[in-house]
Amino acid sequence: MKRIAITSAALLASVSIAATAQARPMTPEDVAKIESVGAIAISPDGARIAYTTGSLPDVTEGEDNGGFSSELSVATAADVARQYLPDDISPGGVAFSPDGRMVTFLWSGEDGDRAVWGIPVDGGTYAKLAGVDDTGVRSYRFSPDGGTIYMLTGPGEDEQRTAQRKGGFNARVYEEEFRPARLFAAAVGEDVDAEPREIALPGFVSAFDVSSDGRMGIIETTPTPLVDDSYTSKRVNVIDLTTGEVTAVVETPGKIGDVEISPDGTQLSLIAGVDMNDPAATTLHLVDVATGDYRAINGGAAEAAVDAEWLADGRLAAVVHVGVQSVLRIYNADGTVAEEQDPGELILTRVEAAGDRIAVAANAPQHPTELFVWNDGQFNRWTNHNDWLSDITFGEQRAYTFTATDGQEVEGVLILPVGGVPEGGAPTIMNVHGGPEAHDSNGWQTAYSKPGHVAAGEGYAVFLPNYRGSTGYGVDFSKQHQGNYTDPEFRDIVDAKNALAAEGITDADRTGITGGSYGGYASAWGATYHSEEYAASVMFVGISDQTSKFGTTDIPYEMYNVHSRAWPWDDWQKMLEVSPIYYTDRATTPILIMHGEDDTRVDPSQSMELYRFLRVRQPDTPVRLVFYPGEGHGNRQAASRYDYNLRMMEWFDTYLMTGDRTAEMPGPRPQLAEGAAGAEAPEEDSE
Repeated sequence: MKRIAITSAALLASVSIAATAQARPMTPEDVAKIESVGAIAISPDGARIAYTTGSLPDVTEGEDNGGFSSELSVATAADVARQYLPDDISPGGVAFSPDGRMVTFLWSGEDGDRAVWGIPVDGGTYAKLAGVDDTGVRSYRFSPDGGTIYMLTGPGEDEQRTAQRKGGFNARVYEEEFRPARLFAAAVGEDVDAEPREIALPGFVSAFDVSSDGRMGIIETTPTPLVDDSYTSKRVNVIDLTTGEVTAVVETPGKIGDVEISPDGTQLSLIAGVDMNDPAATTLHLVDVATGDYRAINGGAAEAAVDAEWLADGRLAAVVHVGVQSVLRIYNADGTVAEEQDPGELILTRVEAAGDRIAVAANAPQHPTELFVWNDGQFNRWTNHNDWLSDITFGEQRAYTFTATDGQEVEGVLILPVGGVPEGGAPTIMNVHGGPEAHDSNGWQTAYSKPGHVAAGEGYAVFLPNYRGSTGYGVDFSKQHQGNYTDPEFRDIVDAKNALAAEGITDADRTGITGGSYGGYASAWGATYHSEEYAASVMFVGISDQTSKFGTTDIPYEMYNVHSRAWPWDDWQKMLEVSPIYYTDRATTPILIMHGEDDTRVDPSQSMELYRFLRVRQPDTPVRLVFYPGEGHGNRQAASRYDYNLRMMEWFDTYLMTGDRTAEMPGPRPQLAEGAAGAEAPEEDSE
């Protein structure tokens, strides 16, 4: 379906009218239909910006369940965009051909093999440009002259294994049956190259890029494709694209983020960790391509670099998060700062550049991610999705800083109830991010697992703490939790509650906690060790037993390097004492536990353990365990997300809003919106 963006003047007018005539609180049904800008690509001359808009099927209106799909549009100015593909094509890997005459993308097509496709910018039909039989293209790059498309693909079919499976021999050897990705070079012409040239690669390659002269490329390699290796052992290699020979290796010691090649091919920008114990890749480096030598250009700063892009003039644009806000910083080629732009309330997340154009993806407290263009020091909004948000009454949202018991200043994002805080304080939800090597920004904070403005519309305050271990405040801050799970990190959250209560914002007797992954760990800890502090808890894909978690996760070395700094067998008792199951004797907090059945990061057994301990040890404490079949470490399907949001809010309405820990549990099935898939249809009028 085609969406037309309205002008800025019309948007302001509609907001004004809605504020007086159509204002209403946000609902879970609204969350289910949110759209946001995804990929961004700029044509070589900067005249056009291709972007995708991602959304889920609206199961609240009866659409068939499914995962995210995207639509491709091309914008030429603010509020001027054209949709380029049929609704049944969900493109990925969007780019422009080097001559700018074609928008290219990845799509599976009718044969099911993901390949490179293109569509003329001046109109016409889409056509397949390159692919490899019996395998899918994961990513691609053009040579500078447009005559070659380099494709990173899957390993292809193992005919022997296929034959064995047909005979019933389908046993799988855990963490051993690895086959590497492959790199191909396909000629671009009137016909699709039937036999692309394969370029031999060392190790297991997860990403690659090509220099502007087409002679050199970079590949990101790991010893195995295991997730743990991607965190602990990934390296950037410089290769000769003709032979595949590695000419230099960037021997960074820790995690790796965004990597980009400079226009002249002499440098790389590299966002990476500063050492093996750095929890996240947040420090921006410059790398000498000839030698692989690297140096940090914002080392030690209380911030986090999140994305970078070289400009045509040889400067480097970087999106940097400073606490809960963000800036666009321009570096000279030598790493000195040329200028810095404050985008105000916008939270920048990605940057792209071509020609004389710089575009960013950004969100704000009252809208999800949209496309903005930087022009003469201003960030001009080019897209407007979710225009129905003009109907919503939002609670006040702002940064909030408090002092922890040990004197550390800790920041977070506070959303106040719509209509303000009542006398005696508002029921408050502590919404804890995962990681903990992540952070919450003062931007859009409403999602299927984040109460945000849905909760604010129901009279809750919501606080998102950037507790010790969070990024955005420098490497030293992010390391403060290491070697001592739960303290100071989860004590920070209690300190936040106490500070908010002291200011009259929070009702201390009606404070709840929720979060996923590490935030789920915090929620389990809040319902057990800190049970007296929290009237309700909603735990998602969380940790309950640090010893068994080590034995069932796909990131044991990452856990050791950036979290525990010790093995379970170094001190079994200490590891047990930072496990929520150890404190279930204290648990009077009603807790809703939810988990994807196919989670490999935090095994579903973590939720089962906590559930079973509570059911047996505290039979009077309300506890419910919900599994989502087919879901992993976070829900991807529309119905699972909507179901989650309904259950979360229903649980808080039952126990947190009332403050009654002994209330009867809500029914096992949430009340779906009328018309939602699976909802009971209303009876027809018999008259």
